[in-house]
Amino acid sequence: MAKGLKINDKVLVISGDNKGKEAKIVKIDRAAGKAMLEGIGVVERHMRKSYLNPAGGKKTIHVGIDLSNLKLVEAAKAVKSSVKKVDKSAGKKAKKGAK
Repeated sequence: MAKGLKINDKVLVISGDNKGKEAKIVKIDRAAGKAMLEGIGVVERHMRKSYLNPAGGKKTIHVGIDLSNLKLVEAAKAVKSSVKKVDKSAGKKAKKGAK
């Protein structure tokens, strides 16, 4: 199981019906070991009329692709924010810990 995969990573499908396609990860189900990809593995399910769904009809859902069938192409870049202290009187950057 590929533990380094995260949401918004760009991956390549290396086996199965969608072999060779690249997509972005939308959701990961670690318990099942599957990832939902944008535009890949989207299936229509026919819903029966019921009390909760009186109209019935079709519903599109994502079918997960096993994590072992994915290869990381490009990782999503994390944005790091840092705060620097600035000495306003001198107009220079102050050292950490300086008051």
